[in-house]
Amino acid sequence: MTQEPRQARDRLLAAAVDYVAEHGSADLTLRGLAAAINTSHRMLIYHFGSKEGLLVEVVHAVEERQRAALAELEATTGGTVADIAREFARRLTDPALRPNERLFFEMYGQALQGRPGTAALLDSAITPWLEPAQEMLRRRGYDAETARAHARLSLAVTRGLLLDLLTTHDEAGVNEAMEYFISLWER
Repeated sequence: MTQEPRQARDRLLAAAVDYVAEHGSADLTLRGLAAAINTSHRMLIYHFGSKEGLLVEVVHAVEERQRAALAELEATTGGTVADIAREFARRLTDPALRPNERLFFEMYGQALQGRPGTAALLDSAITPWLEPAQEMLRRRGYDAETARAHARLSLAVTRGLLLDLLTTHDEAGVNEAMEYFISLWER
C-alpha cells in the first residue's frame, strides 16, 4: 500500500476508533459509520474488507494504545510492578473505555467461533501483551520463567476482571479483587 492510501486508511481507522469509543458498536453498520465519519461504506470495505475486518482493526488500535500507555507508565512512574499495575488498572476501569472493552470481548468471541474476518484478532490477543509485560518484569528483577508466568496470569486476571466489570457494573468489587491480586505481588 502506498503512502497516500495508507494515510487515508489510518485517518479512517482513527475516526472509527473515536466513533466506537463514543457510540459503541452494538448497532453499528458500515453505512452508518461511513456517514458519521464522512466517507462511504465502499471506502471502508476497500480499506478493511468488511465490517468485521474494520472492527478487528479498531480493537488492534485500541490495544496498541493501551500497550503504549503501559509502557509510558513504566517509564514515568519508575515504581514497582505493583505501583504500575495499580495505575494501569485505574486506567482500564475508566468508564470511557467501556465501549472499547465491550467491542474487544464481542470480537474475541466471534474470532473464537471462527467468524470470517475476525481471525486476525486471535493472532494478536495474547502475545503482543506478554512480551512487553515479561520484559518489564525482567527489568525489575524477575527471572524469565517467573516473568512469563506472571505476565500471562496478569493478562488473564485483568481481562477476567474487565469482563466482570462489564457484566456486573460492580466497580468497587472489581477494584477490590484487583487490589488483592496486586497485593499478592507485594508479598
